Amino acid sequence: MKLHAKHIRSLIRNESHLTKWIGYFGLGIGILLLLLSVQMFVNIQVLLGEEAPRKSGGFDYVSVSRQITNSNMGKDNRFTNSDLDLLRQQPEIAGVAPLYSNQFRAEATAGNVLPFSTDLFLESVNPAFLDTLPANFTWGPGQEDVPVIFSSDFLEMYNVFAPSQGLPQVSAKTISSVNIFLPCSGPMGSKTFRASIVALSDRVNSILVPESFLKWGNLHFSGDTSSPISRIYIKTKDANNPQLIKFLDAHNYHINKDKIRFGRIKGMLQNTIGAIAALGVLVILLALILFGFYLQLMIARSKENVRLLLLLGYSPNWLSKSFSSTFLPVYLTIIAICLVLASLFQQYFSHLSFGGNGPGIVLHWSTWLTAILMFLLTIIINWKMVNKEIRQLEKKP
Repeated sequence: MKLHAKHIRSLIRNESHLTKWIGYFGLGIGILLLLLSVQMFVNIQVLLGEEAPRKSGGFDYVSVSRQITNSNMGKDNRFTNSDLDLLRQQPEIAGVAPLYSNQFRAEATAGNVLPFSTDLFLESVNPAFLDTLPANFTWGPGQEDVPVIFSSDFLEMYNVFAPSQGLPQVSAKTISSVNIFLPCSGPMGSKTFRASIVALSDRVNSILVPESFLKWGNLHFSGDTSSPISRIYIKTKDANNPQLIKFLDAHNYHINKDKIRFGRIKGMLQNTIGAIAALGVLVILLALILFGFYLQLMIARSKENVRLLLLLGYSPNWLSKSFSSTFLPVYLTIIAICLVLASLFQQYFSHLSFGGNGPGIVLHWSTWLTAILMFLLTIIINWKMVNKEIRQLEKKP
């Protein structure tokens, strides 16, 4: 009569041994750390994705300049063509646009309407990188009027500063009607233009003029055609990408900290979670190794029964599956306990920090998938270890 698996298992001396319980405990701790790491990784993506600044057209546009330190003060810290080529080669960067600046002196005065005058720095950038681009933002030689795109931040600063200096505050709609005189001068001559603010930009913190005007002015007022680049704008899918931030830091590039603060937080948390996940995997491996020692001991103490079953014609594979199935309820219990604890942690995390409006109280599908994969992995490893021991007994006389 052929024996059933439950009869076969009774022939193995499955004793209560300290090594077995330590292996169970270590396996549970390792799987719990791994599940929590996967769930926290998902939580971070959700939280920082909600908190990150909103994109424009699916892209972030970020200003980049060189970091000025005590060691490079007095040196030429402008961008070269090779610097721009290196930036364009980065997979995280979808586009690069240099900001060209004026090499001649430019002033601004508004006459009696706004009784003040100031020196200006003028810049130009690829129009594709602008968030507002009026149709009249063009200029050609001989044109007396120069269109200007003004930074919204600059207008806000002026309105804060104006009352203390006895100047009138100006609204976004009114500023476009203010006539501005733009005297430009250099070693090769001077000329006064009329300038009008045709748009405000929330993206570029600068005073922008058409590139054609800037190149013409640099050539005719200062004879400069080199167009040095002190600042650039990059176009990227995610300004908070840790790989992008790592690249910029490695090349000593300065970027608006408010733009990338979520990326730095994300990178730090991801590294921490990665370390916890690695620790969990290490604990799982050590627990399986320890449990392997217990299986060796268990089969060694039952070797006479195992050899007898082999002589009766039972295959090593069938015996291995029968013996391994003994541990299925234990592994299933360990996985279930870990999922319950991970669920409790997720509920506590969601309610404590976000009042239930955070990532949600239900475990992500990737956490459940990880638990299923770990269950299958432990079963396969357990079967392979048992099968190896039984085949060694089969070979011995």
